[in-house]
Amino acid sequence: MKKTFKLVGLDCANCAAKIEDKISKLEGVSSATVNFMTTKLVIEAEDDKMDVIVDAAKTIVKKFEPDVVVQKA
Repeated sequence: MKKTFKLVGLDCANCAAKIEDKISKLEGVSSATVNFMTTKLVIEAEDDKMDVIVDAAKTIVKKFEPDVVVQKA
């Protein structure tokens, strides 16, 4: 399953790279990409773990960028 999110307010390229790295390492994630220019986050993961992964991803985003809002794209 693939889900796309918009990271509203993302203004740090280094943070985007860190967010991508951490989400990629979550259990069940086959790929995660953060495009800093479009502020899009794309997560590909196992269907049955997607809800847990999305919650974890939002926590990771808040850790690096507390002011960023994660929205469904």
